[in-house]
Amino acid sequence: MSSSTATTRARDHLGVTRLTGRALTSWLHGLPGVDRVGCDARAAALGTRSIKTTAKAWAIDTAISMVDLTTLEGADTHGKVRSLCAKARVPDPSDPSTPQVAAVCVYNDLVPVAIDALRGTDIHVAAVATAFPSGRASLQVKLADTRDAVQAGAHEIDMVIDRGAFLSGRYLDVFDEIAAIKGACDRPESEGGPAHLKVILETGELATYDNVRRASFLAMLAGADFIKTSTGKVSPAATLPVTLIMLEAVRDWRDQTGEMIGVKPAGGIRTSKDAIKYLVTVSETAGEDWLDPARFRFGASSLLNDLILQRHKLRTGAYSGADYVTID
Repeated sequence: MSSSTATTRARDHLGVTRLTGRALTSWLHGLPGVDRVGCDARAAALGTRSIKTTAKAWAIDTAISMVDLTTLEGADTHGKVRSLCAKARVPDPSDPSTPQVAAVCVYNDLVPVAIDALRGTDIHVAAVATAFPSGRASLQVKLADTRDAVQAGAHEIDMVIDRGAFLSGRYLDVFDEIAAIKGACDRPESEGGPAHLKVILETGELATYDNVRRASFLAMLAGADFIKTSTGKVSPAATLPVTLIMLEAVRDWRDQTGEMIGVKPAGGIRTSKDAIKYLVTVSETAGEDWLDPARFRFGASSLLNDLILQRHKLRTGAYSGADYVTID
């Protein structure tokens, strides 16, 4: 989708003849406010739901299939990426029934390595772009960063919004940048078609729940395929209340437009127990249509190990030692 198409669509949605910063501000600040106490209480209540054995087995397999297995370190090597891809393909070598993960997420210069290592599978390669994690670069640099990853074959692009612009109320700047990056994700069908755009809000820096809701709607208006909580480099990263707000946003967006946008909490989700809390929240908030890797993901590295250990415990009745899984 081109920037002009995004602008036209936004004008139609807002009911204005010209998309301006004032129009966006009026629309975003006209969204219902978030009751922080109520949101926290709702998330806490959902986190206490009891999950029985059969449902737990399904939830663990579903969570594994939703993992974006991630390595985003300056010391990443070709060998580390290949090792991660091998784990993505076969998470538990002792049990071939274990689902594969949804994607492997790497820096864009390592996309060709991941593409080669995952050839013949349905596992996607996601690339972080747009001067991840700070987002502090010119639009020209961000576009070049995105195009480089798309041309290398990335199926998904994880971009970061300009939090400084958002917090300054320069919503049109944020909209224009997301729309431009969305345009840079275009690719001919003969080369795999457009890459999906996951827009990272970096919710830990947005200060208020109202800002999380506004940033979610702004990203969707500009063309996001997914909205994502965090880079994993800022604390706090993903939290259940913030994810609840984002799930409410995508639910409401579908009611308004008919479009289904995905949600990806990332950072700090390390245990099966935590992952199941998120799945319960997805089901109770957005609905079962989002209980699919095409609509919900976990950005994680260590989470997969705990899911494998818990899956093995359900299958055998005994806990395995830490050496049962690889250390990533």
